[in-house]
Amino acid sequence: MGCDGGTIPKRHELVKGPKKVEKVDKDAELVAQWNYCTLSQEILRRPIVACELGRLYNKDAVIEFLLDKSAEKALGKAASHIKSIKNVTELKLSDNPAWEGDKGNTKGDKHDDLQRARFICPVVGLEMNGRHRFCFLRGCGCVFSERALKEIKTEVCHTCGTAFQDDDVIVLNGTKEDVEELQTRMEERRLRARLEKKTKKPKGVECASKAGATEECPGPSKVKPGRAEESGSDPKEKPASAPKSAATNGGAPGKAGKAAPGAVKRSIADSEESEAYKSLFTTHSSAKRSKEESAHWVTHTSYCF
Repeated sequence: MGCDGGTIPKRHELVKGPKKVEKVDKDAELVAQWNYCTLSQEILRRPIVACELGRLYNKDAVIEFLLDKSAEKALGKAASHIKSIKNVTELKLSDNPAWEGDKGNTKGDKHDDLQRARFICPVVGLEMNGRHRFCFLRGCGCVFSERALKEIKTEVCHTCGTAFQDDDVIVLNGTKEDVEELQTRMEERRLRARLEKKTKKPKGVECASKAGATEECPGPSKVKPGRAEESGSDPKEKPASAPKSAATNGGAPGKAGKAAPGAVKRSIADSEESEAYKSLFTTHSSAKRSKEESAHWVTHTSYCF
C-alpha cells in the first residue's frame, strides 16, 4: 500500500510508541541554579541570601514575598518554608578576579565560558559554577567549597573566625538527598526553638505570678501579748519582761496569772535597770527611809542671794 506520490510509510511513522523523556541540559540547569534567584528568576545581585535548604535568593525578592503572600504566585512553593527574614542568611561571597561579566561580549561575537563564575572559594580558589560542591555557615554566612572544609579541618570559620558545628554547615544547591537531610535538620531546629521559647517565660508573666503568689500566701500572724511562748522571741528576754509587766500592774497577785506560764518572777531591785528607774517603785530602798532621813529639796535660782 502506498501513499500519494508512491511513497511507502515506515512502521515508526504509523505506530506511536512511548514518549521520550525530555532531558534537561545540565549546563542550563547549573546556570539557572547558580546565577538566578530561585524565587523571582532574576539574575542574582547583592545582597544574596540563602535559605536553610541551600537555595539562593535575592534579598529584596524574599522581602517582597514575605510582605505579599498571595496564592497567585506560581513560584511561592519554592519559598513556602521561609516564614520570616530570620529563616534566611545573608551570604559573604568572594568575587572572582577573572570574571568580566557581560563586558567582553557586548556584540555577541564571543563565546560565553560557562565554567567561569562570579564568585570563588576564598580558601582553595575553586569557582562557584556548580561543578564543585559549595556550602555556607549558618552562623556567619561565609561561603566555602566543600573541599576546603574537608582538607582544612577546623572548628572556626576560615574568614571571620566564628565557631561553628556540623549542624551549621549547609550545602548550596545540593542533591535530592542533601535537601531531604537539610529539611529534617530544619524541622528539628525549629521544634527545639519552639520548645525553648515555651519553657522561658517573659519577665512580665513571672512578676505577675510572683505578685499573685504573695497575695495568696497568708501574712505573719499577730503575736498576742499574753502568749510569749508562741511567739518567736528570745527566751533570754522572758525573765526581764515579766517583772516589768508585774510592776506596771501594781504588783497585784490577781493579774500575775496573765503572764506567760513558766516565766520567773524577779523583783525590780534584782533587775538590770538604772537606779533612777528603780526609785520609782515602792520596793526600792529609798522608799523605805523615814522622813527624817530623807533630804529636803531646795530650789536655788539666780535671783536668790
